[in-house]
Amino acid sequence: MKQNMTEEKLQEGIHYVRNDGGPTLGYSPASGVKIVKQDGLFFKDLNQNGSLDKYEDWRLSPEERAMDLASQMSVEQIAGLMLYSRHQSIPAASHGWFASTYGGKSYEESGAKPWELTDEQLQFLARDHLRHVLITTVQSPETAARWNNAVQAFAEGTGLGIPANNSSDPRHGSDSSSEFNAGSGGHISMWPETLGLAATFDPKVTEKFGEIAAKEYRALGIATALSPQIDIATDPRWFRFNGTFGEDSRLSADMARAYVDGFQNSTGDNEIADGWGYESVNAMVKHWPGGGSGEAGRDAHYGCGKYAVYPGGNFEEHLIPFVDGAFKLDGKTGQASAVMPYYTISVDQDDVNGENVGNSYNTYLIQDLLRGKYGYDGVVCTDWLITADETPSKDSFLSGKPWGVEGLSVAERHYKLLMAGVDQFGGNNEIAPVLEAYQMGVAEYGEAFMRKRFEQSAVRLLKNIFRLGLFENPYLQVEESSQIVGSPAFMQEGYEAQLKSIVLLKNKAKLLPLQAKSTVFIPKRYTPAGKDWFGFPTPETMEYPVNLDIVRKYFNVTEEPEAADFALVFISNPKSGVGYSQEDADQGGNGYMPISLQYKTYTAEHAREHSLAGDPREGDVLNRSYKGKSVTAHNTSDLDAVLDTKEKMKGKPVVVSLLLANPAVVEEFEASADAIIANFGVQDQAIMEVLTGNVEPSGLLPMQMPANMKTVEEQLEDIAHDMECHVDSENNVYDFAFGLNWSGTIQDARTAKYKK
Repeated sequence: MKQNMTEEKLQEGIHYVRNDGGPTLGYSPASGVKIVKQDGLFFKDLNQNGSLDKYEDWRLSPEERAMDLASQMSVEQIAGLMLYSRHQSIPAASHGWFASTYGGKSYEESGAKPWELTDEQLQFLARDHLRHVLITTVQSPETAARWNNAVQAFAEGTGLGIPANNSSDPRHGSDSSSEFNAGSGGHISMWPETLGLAATFDPKVTEKFGEIAAKEYRALGIATALSPQIDIATDPRWFRFNGTFGEDSRLSADMARAYVDGFQNSTGDNEIADGWGYESVNAMVKHWPGGGSGEAGRDAHYGCGKYAVYPGGNFEEHLIPFVDGAFKLDGKTGQASAVMPYYTISVDQDDVNGENVGNSYNTYLIQDLLRGKYGYDGVVCTDWLITADETPSKDSFLSGKPWGVEGLSVAERHYKLLMAGVDQFGGNNEIAPVLEAYQMGVAEYGEAFMRKRFEQSAVRLLKNIFRLGLFENPYLQVEESSQIVGSPAFMQEGYEAQLKSIVLLKNKAKLLPLQAKSTVFIPKRYTPAGKDWFGFPTPETMEYPVNLDIVRKYFNVTEEPEAADFALVFISNPKSGVGYSQEDADQGGNGYMPISLQYKTYTAEHAREHSLAGDPREGDVLNRSYKGKSVTAHNTSDLDAVLDTKEKMKGKPVVVSLLLANPAVVEEFEASADAIIANFGVQDQAIMEVLTGNVEPSGLLPMQMPANMKTVEEQLEDIAHDMECHVDSENNVYDFAFGLNWSGTIQDARTAKYKK
């Protein structure tokens, strides 16, 4: 059947050409790209040579197209494809880590529109051939859509017309103070944190999240999710605990599979082939081979936390969420399309070469184990900044993280990564060290070998772009994006997931549910000045921890405890830092400190005399023990708030709402609380719905709650379910898969399947 070409021109100067029974082509005439016709069908002439190349032929498989395109790319273009940008905010910040300029000026001074490309973006797209962009904050869905169109039009007219593969870290967390209104929509639908999804113990909820998040991502121009984080969090002190599905490998595997299926699957008219299509988002699962066993709970974003240890000999269990979950999908896409190894050095786990280097640098972990034993041939992308130089400070988040290869040059690090089997370098905008690494390979193995090695990675990277239909149409329609992102239906689904994630831990004398319009006293919450995890200062605050306008829709609010029927105290789990103190180091100590899960001052009497790992380099610390040292939680005032409120209420009920990012030692306040509800990031309104009985709690703990810090110190970093758990005044044990509803302890199909 013959077709005549009819073009539709929509906003932003984008033209659309429709194929009967085939894809709609979107292109920018300003890019120089034209449409070619063959066999009665239309194709984009991306390399502008006037003929149809294999990679431009949408009838061919992604594999065929990727191989053809890789063969046409210069070494410089492939090197650029291997780059993954540093964090980009839209519009760019004028100061700090994410700062950039427009025509040499700050955003405020430039007069630029919020969706215009920054100087840095124009440079890395054109000069460095970069095509993978990490997006952080966006002003609005409309701004994101316009920015995407600007990026894609620029990329389309550059080189071989390879579109940008934009990506995002998780961006669906809840704004607790906002009111849920199904008719209001929002910037994006709001869901519990990953740990909250785990608390539902229902993979179908997680798969639904993935389906909705993927639709919203694609409407924002995002084609790759730097998620899910499927490390099993076997050390309760790890500060990335709330990004995981908890400590259980089986639950984590089921949730990982559901999450990736939700993100990657397209169905019906949106499917192009093999489950991939216009509503698919590549899932980059992290962090191979599991980063949840950092010694003493320290994290490898910081120099103080570079070592993952396995005192229980339990390395294999950490692979389960990958090999039995993300790599064994129920959907047609088969496996997660990308994997990110963690920063950590997995100490003494390299059985072949005996190397103790960061996971991405380790040939055994990437080439032998991931690619060889488990047959994974998707993209392997490093975590951010691992090729950059370290800073002297061991508690700086913004440091480079070349753990174990600190003595190599930046180019040598890239070369080592390439030889280990890595395809992509996270947080690197510059092509130069990749080209230098290529020349190192040429010197060692010859040009043909290195060209083949580069094309191998290029094919993997390009397939993830072809599968999603981006070569045919990477453009967005602004009005459509604004209707999809944060739509009422999506907001409703996210809110219902929040409700399912709330865990009722204690309900003495069946205090809950409370009678609507009873009178509540809510103390203000004090937060001392401090630093966030980037190291930026945070101010001292004394304010209400909840939106009182929302509370008043459910209860009468009083500032006088004597006038209240009950008190409601909002606290979060104890936070005591990253496990390192520069002040201690300056005073002659080794700098290493305990990470405490209790509110009061904690002295580490039960810590190891000698750490399991340390840095043998001169000037560094081999024994990282902190035995005998003391630390106080930054938010110790949360404990004071509960105890003071208990005293002020003079026997009247006290309810505690506990926001958890980690397990917590609750023994310090549990006896003073008549009811405790735990959440993992929900809107205030969801908590009110449970308190008043409009919703019955159904969440379960996705981790153990320790009885004390002694059991925390004595548990093994790589072993799950190995702590003595807290027993409350009602004889309930706060163990994995514990939760209450109005009838008592929940026992259902979920607990039968997962409870230990």
